[in-house]
Amino acid sequence: MHAVIMAGGRGTRFWPRSREKKPKHLLDILSDRTIIQETVDRIRPLIRPKNILIVTGRRHAGELKKQLPEIPAENILIEPVGRNTAACIGLAAVHIRKKAKDDVMVVLPSDHGIADPAEYRSVIAAAASAAEKKSALVTVGLKPTSPHTGFGYMEGGASAGQVSGKKLLRVKAFREKPDRKQAEAFLKSGNFYWNSGMFIWKASTILAEIRQFLPDLHAGLTTIEAAMGKASEAKTLAAVYRRLASVSIDYGVMEKAKDVFMIPADFGWSDVGSWDTLWEISAKDEKGNAATGGSFALFEEVQNSLVHSPKKLVALVGVQDIIVVETKDALLVCRRGKSQDVKKIVDILEARGKTQLL
Repeated sequence: MHAVIMAGGRGTRFWPRSREKKPKHLLDILSDRTIIQETVDRIRPLIRPKNILIVTGRRHAGELKKQLPEIPAENILIEPVGRNTAACIGLAAVHIRKKAKDDVMVVLPSDHGIADPAEYRSVIAAAASAAEKKSALVTVGLKPTSPHTGFGYMEGGASAGQVSGKKLLRVKAFREKPDRKQAEAFLKSGNFYWNSGMFIWKASTILAEIRQFLPDLHAGLTTIEAAMGKASEAKTLAAVYRRLASVSIDYGVMEKAKDVFMIPADFGWSDVGSWDTLWEISAKDEKGNAATGGSFALFEEVQNSLVHSPKKLVALVGVQDIIVVETKDALLVCRRGKSQDVKKIVDILEARGKTQLL
């Protein structure tokens, strides 16, 4: 079994900590380990480092090698340009096929938080067993805890029995991020699950689906695979990758494929998608205040607020529902519930040419 960790993206909602040179998954936001180190730590009891692949961009490859010395350097796969998750997963699949024939690959985002790693591994192991036996596409459906409008959803279909003690369902339908009314209806029905972005399948299975639904991508991957190990490999990869369309695996394959299964799961998942999410999953005092990342914070008549300031004392007085994030060159203050809009600040800085702050 192989793991493929997708380590792209800019993490703009975690500005000012997250920057282009060091996005969210390379930061120690949740603990003294960086988020991607925690991701690798979680899967290592199931999959040896030599079978863990990281797909990233050239800008972050060096830092990943520093942070993950146990991962062989050749397992850091560098995309010449970002082309969304279908190309990322396809690239990893042809590498696995070249290396290990038709192994099961567990595709994981690099930036999730998991409260119960043991249950997480139990679910992944069961999903891998289902993917091996059925030669099918398997994903993980997360039991929703709120009518969240920022996640995609999956509708559970007919039962496909059990695998290693875990319920296996057919996926009836994928649903895009809903509005509030739809999300409330999904939650009430009890038959909808958050789309985790975790995928488990054999390399041959996903490549066959890509060939059917994304033939241009499959042709490009075939050309790249043929050049592997040759002097022309880097040149071929760069030339082919730039011609590929940017398509997500969800839209390009999962929403169209017939045999898609999911294991419903509840292992304390968080997408760690914003400062609001960090407040939600962090330990708080009796008034709902959290100080993260080793912050020294003082709260006087303060409620439901977050301070992230590893280097400098931050004192709040007489406020509520506030997020404060301090770095050496920037200070963010926003109302809790609005941190998704922090990415708009990044857009403004980019438009004004303030590259030193990006």
